[in-house]
Amino acid sequence: MLLPLALTSSAFPATPRAYARARAPSMSAGSDIPHVAVVGAGWGGWGAAKALVENGCRVTLLDSLPDPTGKTPYLTPSGKPFEAGTRGFWKDYPNIEALVKSLGLREQDVFTPFTNSSFYSPDGLEATAPVFSESAFPELPSPLGQVVATFALFERIPVPDRVTMLGLLYAMLDYTRDEKTFEAYDRMTAHELFIRMGISERLVRDFIRPTLLVGLFKPPEELSAAVAMELLYFYALAHQTSFDVRWIKSRSIAELIVAPLSEYLASLDLAASSPVIPDKSSSAKDASPPVKDGELSYAALTVLGGSRVTALDLDEEGRVARIRYCTRNGKDESLDVDACVLALGARGMKAVMGGSPRLARRAPELSAASALPSIDVIACRIWLDRVVPTRTPANVFSRFSALRGAGGTFFMLDQLQDEDPQLLWGDETPQGSVVACDFYNAGGLIPLSDDDIVEILMKELLPAAVPEFRRAVVVDSFVQRYPGAVTWFSPGSFKNRPPLQTSVRNLVCAGDWVRMGEREHGAKGLCQERAYVSGLEAANALARSGVLGPAYSQQHEVIPIREDEPQVVLGRAINKGIMKALNPLGLASPWVR
Repeated sequence: MLLPLALTSSAFPATPRAYARARAPSMSAGSDIPHVAVVGAGWGGWGAAKALVENGCRVTLLDSLPDPTGKTPYLTPSGKPFEAGTRGFWKDYPNIEALVKSLGLREQDVFTPFTNSSFYSPDGLEATAPVFSESAFPELPSPLGQVVATFALFERIPVPDRVTMLGLLYAMLDYTRDEKTFEAYDRMTAHELFIRMGISERLVRDFIRPTLLVGLFKPPEELSAAVAMELLYFYALAHQTSFDVRWIKSRSIAELIVAPLSEYLASLDLAASSPVIPDKSSSAKDASPPVKDGELSYAALTVLGGSRVTALDLDEEGRVARIRYCTRNGKDESLDVDACVLALGARGMKAVMGGSPRLARRAPELSAASALPSIDVIACRIWLDRVVPTRTPANVFSRFSALRGAGGTFFMLDQLQDEDPQLLWGDETPQGSVVACDFYNAGGLIPLSDDDIVEILMKELLPAAVPEFRRAVVVDSFVQRYPGAVTWFSPGSFKNRPPLQTSVRNLVCAGDWVRMGEREHGAKGLCQERAYVSGLEAANALARSGVLGPAYSQQHEVIPIREDEPQVVLGRAINKGIMKALNPLGLASPWVR
């Protein structure tokens, strides 16, 4: 399962092209327009910024990326485009799809068609994931539809091993029975759950393990059983078509989606109903706010790129009042705010909490979140001298010793982004295939040199999957490491993940690891949709709480994913009723404690 790479923004390195943004002017004395800082420019941060700006707030978005707006392409030292990780867009991403539509973009211009993906091991092709919505088989109730549609696509895994997957069906019905049951599943490892449910060793080794390594970035023995079940259900078991995935059609997510979003938000004018049209003849740093009727019109959005937030300061009432940050030039700055959204991962949270002792005392839940471990990631892009045909454009490595315990994927960008090959080669003449390779849980690979990593790919991993790679010569390559960049959903970690609403009334959290409580959404795992929705919900939480003022109570719409199928709803109700009757007799679930 090729889940999106959920890197925190602080994990990205400095881009070869510097980018400067001018600071917006301070609010005028007596202005009652709330000023909200959003820390982190991932999906969660941009979701929060969108909802807040459309609610009439003035937003300052801070991120360590030199250009979080997506307007400056990230380029390698040789001038070729690069994106940190290849992230997919699944069938049940309704809010991101709505965002694309709201920006006036056409889905066919942003996304590829839904694609197949293949799983390779040292023994060869293990399985191919179909595009269920294009299957010749009719859509059937889950999981029958998945079984029928994939029957002929498991090349090596015997049918008796595949049948043992049915053992997860009861867990699927049981793990959300109530909060106590969910916590019990969370304390258990996914590996232990698979043993208890009778899942065959071969099925786990050849299919489920690599799926989790590239979906949650850890092997089953290091993952929460509850989160593993959430992932498997959301991406594979909820509906026959849930596994269908597509990719960005050209360039990068930042350029195709984030840049239009940032332009739209920056165009909004808080002092008038019409957008501020910037003077394109002057640079951003020389621009000044327009004057209308003798009053300054303040832009709704200011983006402070190259700004690493170091601390949040509280006022005497225990509210966030000031953001402290360090610029790319090493200068310490601060920003007065009325509220704050922390859209950070574990590593970013640790850095902020380390400089905020009063906040740590006031919000122990954030201290607990900052102590959670995280996962190392490597992203590599290789330009070849010839086109290498592959069975599918998206692929997973399974069981290769050269992975050193990591999960691995490779994507044929020349197949996914084939309309204009020049875009993949920068100023150079296109020659052959361009391969994006990502490694998750990559601690065993990070110490290697760039040349070593490329050599492992070109001499061991890629030719073992597709022999034609042996004839290809590397024209150029680029490797980036992101230590501690991704959330680790370890057993028992759920209770320590940050909540949407913190103990500080004007401070909320966003990100795919955030617990949303009553506002929980159906998108699960390391997921672009979940991260974006959490940002919308973080902004909505500030609007509901009243900290923005009575005039700023508008909440952004959040679209739910498809409802569970009737047989799942019925099965959960029956299971809950039976367990409720058995509990007084001391007959708790045999699977969890």
